[in-house]
Amino acid sequence: GQTPLKSPQDIEVYVENTHLVLRWNYTGNDTDVTFSAEYRWSEDFEISKTNWEELPGCQNVTRTACGFSLDVTNYYDPHDVRVRAERRGEVSPWSSTFEMTPYYIVLAIPIDPPGIKLQSINGVIKIKVSPPEVNQVQRMLLMQQNFRYNLVIWKNLSNAELKSRSIFPDDTIDDLTPDTTYCLKVQATLPLHSLESLFSPVCCVKTTRKVKDPLCATNVRVLALNMKFYLHWNNQYKQHVSYNVQYLLGYIRELDSSYSTKWLNVPGCENITDTQCNFSSLITPSGFYYLRVQAKSGFNKSCLSNEVKVDPLKTNDIGPPGVKVDISGDGLLHIQISPPGGSEREVMRDQYDLSYRILYWKNSSNNEEEIKMKETKQTIGTVSDLTPSTTYCVKVQAFSKAYNKNSSYSEEECIKTPGDKISSLIILATFASALVAVCLVATPLVFVLYQAYNKIKYVFFPSCQPPLNIEDFGRQLFISPYLSTPEEPIENCSVIEPVITEVVNQIDFDDYKHSKQSSRDSGNYSNEDDASGSKASEETLGREIL
Repeated sequence: GQTPLKSPQDIEVYVENTHLVLRWNYTGNDTDVTFSAEYRWSEDFEISKTNWEELPGCQNVTRTACGFSLDVTNYYDPHDVRVRAERRGEVSPWSSTFEMTPYYIVLAIPIDPPGIKLQSINGVIKIKVSPPEVNQVQRMLLMQQNFRYNLVIWKNLSNAELKSRSIFPDDTIDDLTPDTTYCLKVQATLPLHSLESLFSPVCCVKTTRKVKDPLCATNVRVLALNMKFYLHWNNQYKQHVSYNVQYLLGYIRELDSSYSTKWLNVPGCENITDTQCNFSSLITPSGFYYLRVQAKSGFNKSCLSNEVKVDPLKTNDIGPPGVKVDISGDGLLHIQISPPGGSEREVMRDQYDLSYRILYWKNSSNNEEEIKMKETKQTIGTVSDLTPSTTYCVKVQAFSKAYNKNSSYSEEECIKTPGDKISSLIILATFASALVAVCLVATPLVFVLYQAYNKIKYVFFPSCQPPLNIEDFGRQLFISPYLSTPEEPIENCSVIEPVITEVVNQIDFDDYKHSKQSSRDSGNYSNEDDASGSKASEETLGREIL
């Protein structure tokens, strides 16, 4: 005759002290009612419809709440929870299922503000931050995490500008105006969990004037190009001074509050008198570092400079790439790019994920020539649609989108494209045709001139002379048969047979005959019309000899 038991309602889970607390409402008027809860979970996040288990700490409880705990390794898994009422073997239907992930419930707990301590000394403010107090359950989940701290600072004036920066648990705030009151507050954060604490109470402190020690190195700065890192500083000390450059790994400063004893000397930069130090050998792209300069003089006096932070990939500057250009046989302009960095080019290329901006233009006297641009991630680029017989110039810039860094442009490289092949063939054909035409006209002309030259030379400058005995005999003028001459009168002579004595010089006569025969062979006296004259001369010669 009793009323059936009702199911619990409005289930929720929250954190209290060191436990998770399950709470519900029960609207029945029944007495002697107890409550029990069950849960289920799955490592692969696939909740099963079976395998419900009793929730430890929440069995046969008389209140409408119970505290329970789970292994901390299970805090990241989703769970289903349900509750029912029980009375002397009678049970109510199960409540509606409440889904929860303990990790997110813990993260919803507000984090208390951190504690801070301030000290104003020598123109700076030294601050020490203590982590916020956390719940025991929070500590179980967050014990492996380290808080980071955000500082907000401003001058204690009306309408003062608020400035924010990240600080370490033990840090120094410099670049402050002397004799000025500054106010500040600090907030703790857990970036991995996207958690933020409340801000600490506002604290104010007045700065002092900084006592300048001329021994200290000033204007400490880092110059880096293509992963080559140099630390530079200024020396204001008038006497002999030596320097030790010291470094500290960034993670040590973040994790170890006693980091002041962990500074190390940079190899090669110990007891130096120069005002620069090459510390490239220390650098790995994945880390970050702090550097400072310790100045030392006689009498064991020393002074430490301000610290500078080095985040390699952010501090380093990208140098210009190398460029080579060439024209291929198919008329394309090929651009070969060498990543900047020399021996460190692979680090530069891989860490910065470099891209290249190519500028190219026609190198002409026209200043209005359009400069064209193309971007590529490859180290080889091509340009088409080139004008023949034109000089093109190229320069390249390397840039990294991830780090928002640009290099300066490379030196200009210029190259001239070859002439048009069709125009070249036309010019060649025209030249060959003109050469053939000149040869056809010049050859007959040269032949005619050559023949005329030979005739003139033959007439006026004969190559052979008449024999001396003929030349002396009567000094007769030999006339060329090719020239017309006036007829000479010929006397009518009769032949008288002389009596030739034996005393004739036969040798001289034979010589004469031999000379006459030679003249005939040369062709000077080949005219048959002169035969009679020759005979008369021969007879006259014979008489003179006698």
